Amino acid sequence: MITLNSYTTVKRRERVPHDLFAQYWRDVHGPLCARLPGLGHYVQYHFDREQDAHLWPLAEGIREIPDYELDGMVEIGFADEAHQRTFQAASPVLFSDEQNMFAETLAYDLPHGSHAFKNTLADEQHNGPDQLDRLQLHLHPRDSLEDLNTYLLSQLGPWLATQAAVLKVRVHPCVPFVNDGQHPPSPDVAHRADAIRAALSMVEIVFASPLERRRFFASEAFRSTLPEQARHVACIKAFAVSGVYTYVHAGQLTTAGLRGSRAAELIERLGAVNQTQDEVVHLLRHGALPENDAPSSASTPR
Repeated sequence: MITLNSYTTVKRRERVPHDLFAQYWRDVHGPLCARLPGLGHYVQYHFDREQDAHLWPLAEGIREIPDYELDGMVEIGFADEAHQRTFQAASPVLFSDEQNMFAETLAYDLPHGSHAFKNTLADEQHNGPDQLDRLQLHLHPRDSLEDLNTYLLSQLGPWLATQAAVLKVRVHPCVPFVNDGQHPPSPDVAHRADAIRAALSMVEIVFASPLERRRFFASEAFRSTLPEQARHVACIKAFAVSGVYTYVHAGQLTTAGLRGSRAAELIERLGAVNQTQDEVVHLLRHGALPENDAPSSASTPR
């Protein structure tokens, strides 16, 4: 069970091409992070900056967060504080790798966890491009972050869960980001938020397709929620998710965590079940077959 988790936004280095960034994050940085001790949950969400221009309607009085572009976000979780401390003690080897592709990372704490109001998808261990229409909404409050979180948890999140067009909705009620310098020691990676970005909470919402999303936005039911949105939200930025990659689930390495995301995707597509057998996993984790599976000297080919 995950009791401590965070939502971290990431922005790639401008001179690193997006394809190279995405491959490195998936297949080099991801498995490195996944193998650190203590980690209970680790999922990468990759964003598409160019999907379309109608990701979320702005109610009158709400504006888009200015000059705000991201390339993804990460969910990281721990079973308890002891596991989190174990991870933190081992994390310098991870943070020294961030400079290779990240220009900025901001980790938002979720002291009460994320709240799943609806999930009709079997996506807990998804690894690969996202074939659905998945959004991550970042919302800045009209008044206080506490008021916004109350609205998201008691009104907007539950209401979205009742709508047939919505396949999944989760709320990430963050606490304010503090620019205190007490952030991962990643060389040449920024960890500072402006006033708007220091006070954000997030919502994940999934539709079957962009067409279903646009039809939902045009509905009278959704349009009737816009005035109430404006009473609690000052700014919004919506991000389109292009892929979801799960490396650690329920405290266990997934195939992506063990082998890298693209290798795991190939294994899944080809149905290579032998690649997931215990002796193969043991070989890859320890560099040797289990002792009872190792060939005897008499049968070793000469």
